[in-house]
Amino acid sequence: MPASAERREGPAPVRFGQRSTRGLLLGLSAARCLSAGTAVCVVVLGLVAGGGIGLVASGLVWVPLLVATYVSWQGLALCEWAPVVGHWTARKVARQSEYRAKVSAPRPAGTMALPGDAAALRFYEDAESGACMVHDPHRQTLSVTVAVTHPAYVLLSPGDQQSRLTAWGRLLASLSRSGYCAAIQVLEATVPDPGTGVAGWYERRGTHDGGWADTNYAALLRQSSHGSSAHRSTITISLDMRRAAKAIREAGRGTKAAAAVLRGQMEALEYSLRAADLHIERWLDAAALAVIVRQAYDPAAPLREGRPGATLDHAGPVAVSEHWGYLRHDSGFSTVLWISEWPRQDVAPNFLHSVVFAQGVRRSLSLVAHPRGAAEALRQIRKEKTEAITDSAQRARIGQIQDLSDRQQYEDVLTREQALIAGHADMEFSGFLTVTAPSRDELSAAVAQIEQAASQSSCETRVLFGRQAQGFVIAALPLARSVT
Repeated sequence: MPASAERREGPAPVRFGQRSTRGLLLGLSAARCLSAGTAVCVVVLGLVAGGGIGLVASGLVWVPLLVATYVSWQGLALCEWAPVVGHWTARKVARQSEYRAKVSAPRPAGTMALPGDAAALRFYEDAESGACMVHDPHRQTLSVTVAVTHPAYVLLSPGDQQSRLTAWGRLLASLSRSGYCAAIQVLEATVPDPGTGVAGWYERRGTHDGGWADTNYAALLRQSSHGSSAHRSTITISLDMRRAAKAIREAGRGTKAAAAVLRGQMEALEYSLRAADLHIERWLDAAALAVIVRQAYDPAAPLREGRPGATLDHAGPVAVSEHWGYLRHDSGFSTVLWISEWPRQDVAPNFLHSVVFAQGVRRSLSLVAHPRGAAEALRQIRKEKTEAITDSAQRARIGQIQDLSDRQQYEDVLTREQALIAGHADMEFSGFLTVTAPSRDELSAAVAQIEQAASQSSCETRVLFGRQAQGFVIAALPLARSVT
């Protein structure tokens, strides 16, 4: 078969819809409209009260307001940073940016010993499945995590690649149609690997004759054991207990009944994962989940399953200090990045390859998808179409030229509507990256490397300023949580 024909049989390039920047009025968000409107009111009052002198005197107020409206930093207008800065300042004053574990004080049974808004999370060990489920009493969700392995995507044939992509799309669609799924999270992380598996295999099966091959192979194993890492992939599904309230009542009420409903989702997910050629290792129990939590907060910890301390009661951090742009936790420093823009041009399905396989960087990539029901998705699409048409009419009325980006956003909405009518699921995706290093200087270098890798993947990243602690729980832990 010719190479060109083989390429045509492979996965087609994909393009993400542009993130909507349509605001309340003429592309301005509510915060910018409020800031600009206040500035206009101050100008009018100054002119009425004091004429030219009043206009100049009131400039102390309306000039900063206009600057806050039209000057941007990190992709947001200065006035849009006001809620973030205000919330951050209030937390700093209340000393909520610092966390120290109270070692001598007992914790409530079943809690996970996490800081911040994750302190309310509780875990439930399901006796039938053996899995550890995490209950969020505030958001009314129950989540469970499965560890998966998979053959390298780039080494598959084009036909197998397309088959895997199709099966993964069906998996997302089935979760969306169930109506019970609050979120699904795919977490791909690098973890330190001392190479004991390879070294043990060579110790048992190698030829130890002291020859040239034996000497060089042993030296290679010793060299690769320093600073090497392995990849860990997990998938977390979260049950929306509000939507599943009827099924939970029929199962007997309470967390145990919710676990029974979630087991049905787990069985459906297992079937879909096998169809997508993803090999299920196991559903994570309390010890396995504790190891992930502990390694996230304490990168230098040698904690393994089966050892003392591998319990969720004590897996949380000992000390956390949240700063504006990074997080200091136990033996590491971390920065959480939000993927604010996905590729706008056609890219291959494995476009994140440079981010996933960035050399010498400890990082985790978290993709969180929130499924929408067909009725809810259609209402959202109608709303976005109405806003687009209204905004276009307002621009035409004042003689403002419509940008090509506005047209592209409208076409993306129509594409989503066509896909939804054709039976596909509508999902809201969020992407986060956590970069961890042992020192501030190494963290800065690692963040720069990851940002460069994201740029090569045609993605735009932004630091979650002022929300690092909340972002870390979302981006580094398999809990299927979200951030606004």
